[in-house]
Amino acid sequence: MPIPGNSLTRHYELVPEKIMTPTKKIITRFAPSPTGFLHIGGGRTALFNWLFARRHGGDFKLRIEDTDRERSTDAAISAIFEGLKWLGLEWDGEPVFQFARQERHREVVEELLAKGQAYYCYASPGELEEMRALARAENRAVRYDGRWRDRDPSEAPAGVKPVVRFRAPQEGETIVRDHVVGDVRFANNQLDDLVLLRSDGTPTYNLSVVVDDHDMGITHIIRGDDHLTNAGRQSQIYAALGWTPAEFAHVPMILGSDGAKLSKRHGALGVDAYRDMGYLPEAMRNYLARLGWSHGDDEIFSTQQAIEWFDLEHLGRSPSRFDFTKLESLNGIYIRQSEDQRLTDEVIELMTRLHGWNVDDAFAAKLFAAMPGLKERAKTLIEIGMAAQFLRAQRPIPIDETASKLLDAQARALLGRLYPKLDATESWSAETLDAAVRFFAEEENLKLGKVAQPLRAALTGSTVSPGIFDVLVTLGRAESLDRIRDQAA
Repeated sequence: MPIPGNSLTRHYELVPEKIMTPTKKIITRFAPSPTGFLHIGGGRTALFNWLFARRHGGDFKLRIEDTDRERSTDAAISAIFEGLKWLGLEWDGEPVFQFARQERHREVVEELLAKGQAYYCYASPGELEEMRALARAENRAVRYDGRWRDRDPSEAPAGVKPVVRFRAPQEGETIVRDHVVGDVRFANNQLDDLVLLRSDGTPTYNLSVVVDDHDMGITHIIRGDDHLTNAGRQSQIYAALGWTPAEFAHVPMILGSDGAKLSKRHGALGVDAYRDMGYLPEAMRNYLARLGWSHGDDEIFSTQQAIEWFDLEHLGRSPSRFDFTKLESLNGIYIRQSEDQRLTDEVIELMTRLHGWNVDDAFAAKLFAAMPGLKERAKTLIEIGMAAQFLRAQRPIPIDETASKLLDAQARALLGRLYPKLDATESWSAETLDAAVRFFAEEENLKLGKVAQPLRAALTGSTVSPGIFDVLVTLGRAESLDRIRDQAA
């Protein structure tokens, strides 16, 4: 029989008529499931929550939703921690592990049972499948039909472990007010009695999320709009418990540059993959902030500016498109603005970890000296590392295909004539070398580039490098002359 006085059978609203930022301390959260890497969409969600909390002097909490014990792994948890730390999104307090809070979740279910807001359901798997099949055959939405909603538990079949279902409202509508999409209305007869506790006593997602958000004091939930339906169900649980729900902001998904669902070919990779591709964390923060949020026409801004500017009112309503070209361009700007020592250290760490570099202090000094020229052309740290390979190369250095074509007989003869000119240069500095090469080019009645190109190929094995005079200085007199002699005719 219906529960007397059940307010959930009537139309209700769950938040004030106008969404307002509360005066109490703002607390946001990022709540990933540790079933895989921290993907780029999760990184953006974490960033938005982190920015909003920092903007208002609040707390940013981390909750690991590890209730799926079969798929949750320690490796995935570590990847989440490392990914957030690399992005610079430090959380406040200790991480909360959802699985460890099951007793608290079951305690709340007992409270709902005592209030008549939940009930035991003894429907067998076979019955549920018949229910679903009938709904599909009649072209209806697949919903639990409430067959145990008002039955006495004394009618329960022997030996069947029941689930606990939420007694959802059947009339009226549930209204979720959202900072991004506005009012979202759910007809209550379209939201069935969801399971709160499985037959083995484990809590389900929607119940656990509500309890954890309430107990953690979460005031604002910024997450993907694939959770909108969950917001409706969770709001009903909030109301049944007499709790004030957090404010919601559901952001549209990230699409690929072609407008299709984001996949690995578009950039649906783990945050750690972007680190290993040589992107700077501050560039990633800037880029992710602009995927679904804007501050006027500003495209490039510091993290501090993002904190000062970030609000929920300027979150976009349309899906964002992930564009590697834009990310690379932005990363190049940040690289050029970065200190040479920081780039030197990070390139060495990255190339050592991924490409087996084994370098000493002498090489590090050379890389630092070459960094002003290397970073001018680079869009990633990996590009810097690859462009700096000439500093590590052992004689005779490898010559790539393009440079090899450039080093024809005529070019090798030219290098043979240039060698004694450089060998006679007293001061091995960029200025004196520049003057010597220019004077040689004039003697040969050639433009500077006709000399610099084969010289670059001989010194680096490539047709792309920092300024040629910087290369000469960085390699030093002896190594430079030896490399030229190796290729000269």
